[in-house]
Amino acid sequence: MGTYAIRLPDVGEGVAEAEVVEWHVEVGDVVRQDDVIAAVMTDKATVEIPAAVGGKVLWRGGEVGDKLPVGSDLIRLEVTGEGNAMTEPPAQSSQPAQQLRPAQRPTSARREPEARSVIAEQPTAEQRLAPPSGQLEPRALMPGSKPTAAPSVRIRARGAGIDLRSVTGSGPAGRITHADLDAHKADGGPAAAIGNRRRNTTVKQIKIVGLRRRIAERMALANARIPHITIVEEVDMTSLEGLREELNASKGTTRPKLTLLPFLIKAIVTAVHEQPGLNAHFDDEAGIVSIHGGVHVGVATQTKNGLMVPVIRHAEANSLWENAGEVARLAEAAREATAEREELAGSTITITSLGPLGAIATTPIINHPEVAIVGVNRLSIRPWWDGQQFVPRKIMNLSCSFDHRVVDGYEAAVFVNKLKTLLEKPAMLFVEGWPNG
Repeated sequence: MGTYAIRLPDVGEGVAEAEVVEWHVEVGDVVRQDDVIAAVMTDKATVEIPAAVGGKVLWRGGEVGDKLPVGSDLIRLEVTGEGNAMTEPPAQSSQPAQQLRPAQRPTSARREPEARSVIAEQPTAEQRLAPPSGQLEPRALMPGSKPTAAPSVRIRARGAGIDLRSVTGSGPAGRITHADLDAHKADGGPAAAIGNRRRNTTVKQIKIVGLRRRIAERMALANARIPHITIVEEVDMTSLEGLREELNASKGTTRPKLTLLPFLIKAIVTAVHEQPGLNAHFDDEAGIVSIHGGVHVGVATQTKNGLMVPVIRHAEANSLWENAGEVARLAEAAREATAEREELAGSTITITSLGPLGAIATTPIINHPEVAIVGVNRLSIRPWWDGQQFVPRKIMNLSCSFDHRVVDGYEAAVFVNKLKTLLEKPAMLFVEGWPNG
């Protein structure tokens, strides 16, 4: 019998490390060739790693949330034959990169590589969780059972107003000791219950891994590097909503249903045609603004795994209904984790919306390295002064944030005012000769 090491493959694109986001096997499991053993996340996507050979799992190179360098041992198997594992896992693999499964939960987050080695003698999860030798692990009281404690402990607890059922015992068979009472009081434990109400002092810790960690990294990057300026503007959506309802009523079965987003995308295409500097990326390290001719609109989409931003490419070349179809298709792909890498990267300006849960106003964080983001807030009927009287109108606020290093306040105000004009007078979106007219 021998030991075979399956190493973290080189996924290309300059990726130096990957994060373990899911294990499909445990130590002691028997796997077959091509079984998926783990899922790892790079800067670009989540990929599944298959087993190159079959065997019994002897060792895993890390836990969920750990970052492993490319070429390090990911897992070790007991196999028939000599195997390929050395005493110490090599820094770089001499084996060819294994073929990866299609991306499942992509992301576009950036971060600096971290140098990290993986030692073959790294303890397993079971070893790490085991209590030190000779020590008893504290045991919580089972529901419905009576606490075990010496008379002196009971008298002391009664005098202090402590319900022994709320104390975790560290003695044999969960027996509560004086030290347990001291620890309970130091932690601010509850006194005797009042009626059936007790203080809840539990603390649940959740490790931030995978896509959620990428989102946190991108938000921290954007907030740290970009000085935001946010403008909130009221928009009368009554006319556009009326047009949208009429178009949907007459669309037939060959066209997708129109939501607000295709109209907003069309308005953004027109607005950035007049202000191309807002359809751009800013490389703050090189000091270069890249102004894009194509308008690639990212649409922030909430999924069960976190926020993703699928991209409608070349929105300037699409019709209203084509953009509507792309919005629906990409949102579904993001939620079902079937979107391709190229569909989740490369946006030049982003739209973010909380849908019907939206607030009166928000302060969107720019999708780095873009320089502008358009936030959609809740649509509601409000009293609107038409010059003579108050009338009910469908009003929505737009919250637009800009990178104040490269976008002046006046430029930002002109852009927001242009969007307001186009949305309040939607016929202007279809004037012949305008972009995508």
